[in-house]
Amino acid sequence: MNIIAIIDDDVYIGDMLEEVLRKEGYQTLRAYSGTEAILMLEKNTPDLLLLDLMLPGLSGEQVLEKIQDIPVIVISAKVDVQDKVQVLMNGAVDYLTKPFAVEELLARIAVQLRKREVVKSDIISWKEIRLSTVSHEIFVGDHETHLTRTEYAILRLLMINPEQVITKSTLLEHISEETPDCMESSLKVHMSNLRKKLRDLSGKDYIETVWGIGFKLRDE
Repeated sequence: MNIIAIIDDDVYIGDMLEEVLRKEGYQTLRAYSGTEAILMLEKNTPDLLLLDLMLPGLSGEQVLEKIQDIPVIVISAKVDVQDKVQVLMNGAVDYLTKPFAVEELLARIAVQLRKREVVKSDIISWKEIRLSTVSHEIFVGDHETHLTRTEYAILRLLMINPEQVITKSTLLEHISEETPDCMESSLKVHMSNLRKKLRDLSGKDYIETVWGIGFKLRDE
């Protein structure tokens, strides 16, 4: 169930939004000021945030500056084009002017949540390792590691097939298009460097050599 946070000091609008969203199957969170919103986000990570700009305490613009990796739809009575441009340039994904049609808001929410699911689907995970097929970022737990193109291609293939033993010939065939520099003679060096980078961050050896055949991710 997707969680949507409502940050608005107008109790009537907040109650209306909460009722509508719950009927649509969403779980909701509420905050009535900018300061309360920051405290809420320290303990919760919603899938989407509806943000008013004119808030007591921290303004909506100040709250927006502190939000990362959560899509924000601004809902505000401010109609000036420059206000809209500014918040969109500062990270909001959409802007809706009050008063608004509930049907339009629900449609915009659905669009942003679909985009978020596409982004999530670009992440391959195995145990503590997360690999982005878009940005090519690799994390082991909370620590990021930087891999060469060849190391990334090897790890990606292993993570896509976590239960299989990948033969050397299969490995070379699949990664040769992305990394033509990887030859059979250098595969051992690339694999050794990849293992060391992952092991340095976790103390674990994630890749197992199946002698005479190839490599696989370690089950233990």
